[in-house]
Amino acid sequence: MRKIPLPCAIAAVTLVAQFPTFAQPVETTSISTGRQTATTLCGACHEISGKTKVGPSFENIANLPSTTAISLKAFLRSNHSNMPNFIISSADTDDVIAYILSLKRK
Repeated sequence: MRKIPLPCAIAAVTLVAQFPTFAQPVETTSISTGRQTATTLCGACHEISGKTKVGPSFENIANLPSTTAISLKAFLRSNHSNMPNFIISSADTDDVIAYILSLKRK
């Protein structure tokens, strides 16, 4: 078994320390902001606060087997024939995705 040279080990630890978000859970503020953004932009068609709407509820979307952060980001970035084409900032998109994923049954 080869030993990792000390400079490589130090570089790896330094690199990981600079990017702590990989191991961090989604912050509650992202979920809260995402809910607020979803209510404003999507609430007219999607159920967000218990009212039945035209589109599927975000809880149902969250619990689809295919729903992941990547699939939601791709969906929100593509054109849809039955949805308005909103232009949402990357930060708002990430917050809405965090909110939707927070609804997933564990």
